Amino acid sequence: MSIQHPTFRAAAVQAAPEFLDLDAGVDKAIALIAEAAANGAKLIGFPETWLPGYPWFIWLDSPAWGLQFFQRYHDNSLQYGTPQAEKLAAAARQHDITVVMGLSERQGGSLYIAQWMIGPDGETIAKRRKLKPTHVERTVYGEGDGSDLTVYDTPLGRLGGLCCWEHLQPLSKYAMYAQDEQVHVGAWPSFSVYRGGAYALGPEVNTAASRVYAVEGGCFVIAPCATVSPEMIDLLCTDDTKRALLLPGGGFARIYAPDGQQMHESLAEDEEGIVYADLDLGMISLAKAAADPSGHYARPDVYRLLLNKTPGDRVVPFAAPGVEIGGEIEPVAAQRASV
Repeated sequence: MSIQHPTFRAAAVQAAPEFLDLDAGVDKAIALIAEAAANGAKLIGFPETWLPGYPWFIWLDSPAWGLQFFQRYHDNSLQYGTPQAEKLAAAARQHDITVVMGLSERQGGSLYIAQWMIGPDGETIAKRRKLKPTHVERTVYGEGDGSDLTVYDTPLGRLGGLCCWEHLQPLSKYAMYAQDEQVHVGAWPSFSVYRGGAYALGPEVNTAASRVYAVEGGCFVIAPCATVSPEMIDLLCTDDTKRALLLPGGGFARIYAPDGQQMHESLAEDEEGIVYADLDLGMISLAKAAADPSGHYARPDVYRLLLNKTPGDRVVPFAAPGVEIGGEIEPVAAQRASV
């Protein structure tokens, strides 16, 4: 009997966030989830930190200048277990769709670049954090750990995700490939900053990173990408210099097949919408017949990857044998595993 490979429609969001407004952002996300499901999608991916938007203020001036936005950004980041989070889970369940949401995760006094994978039953598949925030992102966000480099079995195939320049980290990519990832959600902000001044931050390099990931990993890549709205420009770009550094638009949502081909027509970079592609996971065996980077195309006698998947809990309660812990602090990993 031949293998029955999953086939389904995937969706990648290209839309501006409701910047610094979590409640409005959740409502917009639910509308996009409903739209994708109505068009037959069984998986939808959202851009990096789409709730409540990417903090472009960190790229425009000094950290001291950006602090004027920070409290509002912190307070409008998503905390798991809140009514806003429950609304997103309920939308996934109502529309029978797997959702991979890009968010700024708030836990206590810290923020993390995160992806929340929600199954079509509304239950959590995974909550992962970007392993290492990039450049000035480290003024806002904390770090993930090795447990965040994980691929998950789902009815749609083996699902994983990374954020932005994690796709330029060779060892992080290899860790995912080695877990037989089949469907990858690579979340990006918009490609709007320093256009014409920093080529590596633009669409040419970053869309190529998603395409190369598909070919290297022999997997499908859903690459949602946000846009920068005129309202965001008005708020953040308070002088001509800032208006030259951050441009409106920048949306380059893509879906790539395991052979690297783009599977849909592109939207204009300033256009909001959703791109779709019909995935047949049977294509993966054809791609990997040529090159399976952690299988027949690997040389483990020459190089290997050591992957530490221990959760990086900040506080781990313990006591001597026979001593009961009173008022136990719940480890971070346990908090992240609950909805």
